[in-house]
Amino acid sequence: MSAGAAFADVAIALLLVAGGAFAVVAAIGLVRLRNFFIRMHPPAIANTLAVWCTALAAIVYFLVHEGRLALYVWLIPILLSITAPITTAFLSRAGLFRERQRGGDVPPPPGRGST
Repeated sequence: MSAGAAFADVAIALLLVAGGAFAVVAAIGLVRLRNFFIRMHPPAIANTLAVWCTALAAIVYFLVHEGRLALYVWLIPILLSITAPITTAFLSRAGLFRERQRGGDVPPPPGRGST
C-alpha cells in the first residue's frame, strides 16, 4: 500500500466518522429540541452534512482504490439538498395549519392579519 492510499484511507475514515457524528447530532436534535417548529431545521442541516461527508468518502474511495471517478455518487446529496428545503417548507405549513386549528399562538395566515 502506497503512502497516498494510506492517507486516502485515513481521509475516508475521518469523513465517515464526521458523517456519523453529524447523524448523531441530528438524532439528538430531534429528541432534545422542545417543539416542532424549533425541531425542524437544525436536524435537517446536520443530516444533510452527514450525507455530504459520506458521499465525499465514497468518491475518494472509488478514486483511490478503483481508479475511477464515481460522480454518480453526488446525485444523492445534490437531490437531498434540493428536496430538503422543499420538504421543510411543506412541513412548516402543515404545522402552522395544525396549530391554527388548535388555537395555538402562531401568526395568522397571510391576508388575515390585523391591520
